[in-house]
Parts: sequence; structure tokens; C-alpha cells
Amino acid sequence: MLQTSTLKFLKDLKKNNNKPWFEKNKSVYLEAKEDMDSFVGQVIEGFGKTDPEIANLHPKDCTYRIYRDVRFSPDKTPYKTHMGAYLNKGGKKVPTAGYYLHIESGSSMAGGGLWMPQAPELNKVRQEIDYSFAEWKKVLGDRNFRKHFPDGLDQGEILSRPPKGYDDQNPAIEYLKLKSFIVTRNFTDAEVQSKTFLKEILKTFASMTAFVQFLNRSLE
Repeated sequence: MLQTSTLKFLKDLKKNNNKPWFEKNKSVYLEAKEDMDSFVGQVIEGFGKTDPEIANLHPKDCTYRIYRDVRFSPDKTPYKTHMGAYLNKGGKKVPTAGYYLHIESGSSMAGGGLWMPQAPELNKVRQEIDYSFAEWKKVLGDRNFRKHFPDGLDQGEILSRPPKGYDDQNPAIEYLKLKSFIVTRNFTDAEVQSKTFLKEILKTFASMTAFVQFLNRSLE
């Protein structure tokens, strides 16, 4: 479970997203960071038994900095108001499919997949879905997968027309138009702070193992 103080820090940071406040509360941030790192370590230890490629990761390989890169953003607030971790076979800097944990007061979630891959990788995934559509449907139709992700794949980034080389009559066209292949499951603040949260994260990630493996196979 994550501590109440961690969510409180993130909630307070959202109201006071400026350097003076952050520096004044640096010790609180460090405690929250340690709490997040500890939880991610438990996830790695537990989920590594299901996906051996995750087992040798360390929290520092997976967690993101709280400091925002504002150089090219119109939003100049200096800090992220969430804590995140991405678990995949190479760590967060490797662009392969994996498992994501997002902790934010009122907006926590877990899920993963492959977010906005570059054109060469995107083409490989589309080709694999086209060639192995029966297997893809089986992965997405798995009872445990659907239990944790009843809404299916995120539809936020999608082409208005079929991608080059495909047409509207392709049985897989609704998936071939996607620019990302991700699923998410939301958690309330109470769930994040409950004693069963770790268990629920492990179950959520386990339910999408075949999904992640399919995506990564397509990138090979």
C-alpha cells in the first residue's frame, strides 16, 4: 500500500506548483519518493515471478523524475503532480511495450501497452495484428483481460482513414487505425491506500501479459 502522506503531498503540490513551496517541503517530497520507490520495488519483486524480464529491474530503472521539462511547453509549472513508473524488459528508456503505474490524487491508474510508437515500430505492430488477427482477438477477448479492462483499448489517438497499405474492409481495421495500443484501469484514492493495492496491481499486470508479449513480439 502507499501512504496517505504520499497522496497528500501530490494533492498539495497541485495547489502549490512552484519552486519556493517545493523547496520548503522538500523533505515531504523525499519521503513520498521513497514510499513510491519502495512500492515499485514490491511490484517488481511480485510481478517478476510472472514476467521474468521484469525481475531484474530496480525502481530507479522504472520511476520518472518529478521535475518537468518546460523548455518547449507553454505550461511552465515546474513539477509533475503525479508519480509514475514504467516496467518493461529494458527499463523506462527503452521503447518497448510494458506496464505502467500512475499515482495521482483523484486520478491514479495502472495499465500499459505501447504508447505512440515511432512509424517503423507502429508499422510492425500493424503488420503483426493484420497477420495474426485471430490471435490478437483472442488476447483482447480473454476473460481475465476483459475483467480488468472492460473498455478495451484506449481510442484517444486514432486515424480518420485507413493507414497506407490497408483498406476499410480489413477485419482488423479498427485496430490498424490506432496510433497507440494501451489499456488502463482506474483506482480511487481509497484503493491506492488500501492493503490490497499491491495485490490488485499484480493481478492487473498479470491480466495483460499476453497483450504486452504480443506487442513486443511484433517489434522483434
